[in-house]
Amino acid sequence: MLEKIKEATLFVKQKTGFEPEVGIILGTGLGRMVDLMDIKTTLDYESIPHFPLCTVEGHTGRLVFGILGGKKVVAMQGRFHYYEGYTMEQVTFPVRIMKFMGINYLLISNASGGMNPDFEVGDLMILNDHINLIPSPLIGKHHKELGARFPDMSEPYDLDLIAMGCEIARKNGIKAHEGCYVAVTGPALETPKEYEFLRTIGGDAVGMSTVPEVIVARQMDLPCFALSVITDLGIPGKIVKITLDDVKKAAEKAEPQMTLLMKQMLASL
Repeated sequence: MLEKIKEATLFVKQKTGFEPEVGIILGTGLGRMVDLMDIKTTLDYESIPHFPLCTVEGHTGRLVFGILGGKKVVAMQGRFHYYEGYTMEQVTFPVRIMKFMGINYLLISNASGGMNPDFEVGDLMILNDHINLIPSPLIGKHHKELGARFPDMSEPYDLDLIAMGCEIARKNGIKAHEGCYVAVTGPALETPKEYEFLRTIGGDAVGMSTVPEVIVARQMDLPCFALSVITDLGIPGKIVKITLDDVKKAAEKAEPQMTLLMKQMLASL
């Protein structure tokens, strides 16, 4: 794996000549943030050695390099999921590349189902913890260059970044909660009893991404900030049938607030 990471990193550096300060991962229906970037260059995933390809509708599949909020960023317009059949090594491969390119922070967005009764569709949730029900991306051969074999996870999401995000939301009148995200394999959505179980064990929202990337980032000492857009509800009495289109529409409607928060965070880093 280490040689693949180095080969892909060298390719990206040579093709772009860009040295990003911040990495951004954009979730389902949230890829239009790049429209606000002063884009310098882009790379399709299919052109990068060893890079996976997006198979999910709503995930474009390219790295976008440019300036946003006064910072040099690399944005993943489209991410990878365990349910696509990729290994956890492949799912988290882009985070390794971004770290080797020199990023100092990782910002992540996702669309998720809300289980906290205080949540409504369109709300934002700033992650302050997570519960991982997907196989760990750290299983397998260990490479010292990637970080500790047993990385500490007592602060998966950076406390200073959480405080910054909450303050920016407050100043801009954005309804943003703090909460715990539960990562599941998917791709089937949850049954009512599964929602009940996930809520009982401490979850406020549930989704199929983010946590693997955060585990890998924390192994490499990257501070993380993650933001969920609540696109549907797993709350008794509020559970309705939904499709991917419903999720995308809800995410796209909430995207301007998420984008504003992320942009102002970048400016404050």
